[in-house]
Amino acid sequence: MSVLPQIPIDTDKSSPIIVELVYRLKVRNVMTGTVHSCTAEDSMRSVQRIMREEGMSGMPVLDGERLIGIVSMDDVIRALDEGRIDESVSDWMTRNVIVLEDDMPLSFAISHMEKYRFGRFPVLDTQKRLVGIITSRDVLIALLVEINREIERYEKQAVADDGGADGFRLETTTRRFDFETAGRVSTETKKMLKERGLPPRLVRRVAVAGYELEMNQVVHSVGGTVEIRYCVADGTIEITAVDNGPGIPDVEAALTEGFSTATEWVRSLGFGAGMGLPNVRRVSDEFHIESDETGTRVRAVIHTQTEKQTDTPSDGGAS
Repeated sequence: MSVLPQIPIDTDKSSPIIVELVYRLKVRNVMTGTVHSCTAEDSMRSVQRIMREEGMSGMPVLDGERLIGIVSMDDVIRALDEGRIDESVSDWMTRNVIVLEDDMPLSFAISHMEKYRFGRFPVLDTQKRLVGIITSRDVLIALLVEINREIERYEKQAVADDGGADGFRLETTTRRFDFETAGRVSTETKKMLKERGLPPRLVRRVAVAGYELEMNQVVHSVGGTVEIRYCVADGTIEITAVDNGPGIPDVEAALTEGFSTATEWVRSLGFGAGMGLPNVRRVSDEFHIESDETGTRVRAVIHTQTEKQTDTPSDGGAS
C-alpha cells in the first residue's frame, strides 16, 4: 500500500469548527461508495488496466463479499519491473489489511492515516461487507465542503426585518467550546443598535446579555441558538437563548455570583468565572430561565424607553 502525506489536522491546535466536524462526520459520509474490486485469481495486467482507466491507486481483493486483501499501484509497478505482470493477484496482494467501519467517526480514519501512513483504507459495514474506500483526498474534500456549508449557514444567520421600521432580528448557532466564533451576534447587535442611535448604556446592556448567553452555551452546553430581536413598535430588545442540554442541575446556584461548573481547562482560557447568568439578570428588565436535562431556555428583555439604572456588569464570562 502506498504511503500518504500526513493530513494537516491537529485536534489540539486546529479550529474548533474542524475539530467538531471530524467527530461529527462518520466514515460513511466521507468514503467513496463506488468500489472497483478484483479477485485473487485475476491477473495483475487486468488490475493495471482497471486502475489506469479509473484513475485508481489501489483495489480491494474479494472472495465473494469477503475482503481478503488489497493490491496497490506499487504492487503493479513491481510486477511490471520484474516481468511478472501476467501473474495472479494472489501472488502480489497484501493480505493483512487494516480496515475501518462505516459507522466510525471520521476522527478514527484520520488517526489511522496518521498512524499507518497508508494511502487508502477499505470500509466495511456491520455485516463485514465491503461498502467503500476512504482516502486522504476524500477526507480533505469532505472537510472543505462542510466548512463551506458552515460559512453559508453563518452568512444566512442575520435576518433584517421584523421589528417594523429599522427593527431587526439576529440569530446565531453556537457549538461546544467554539470560543473563536462565540460573541458574533452580540457584536453585530451592538453595531446595529449604535447605528440606530440608541443610548450607549442601553447598547452595552444588550451586548453584555447577548455575549454572556452565547458564552454560557459554548462553555456549558452541547450547543444551541441565541436570537436577538429589536422591536421598535414595542420598544423592546428581546434575547432568547435555547440550548440542547445537558441542562442546569441547580438553577438558583447558577444565578449566584461566582458559582461555576466550568472545567479547569475552560478557566485557564479566561472563561467560567461564574458571572454569566448573574450579569444577564442584572442588565435585564425582564428575565426568565427554565432548565431540565433536555436543555436550557433563557429569555431576557430590555426596554428601550425606560433605561434601567444598573450596576456595571462584572467581567468573567459565562457562569
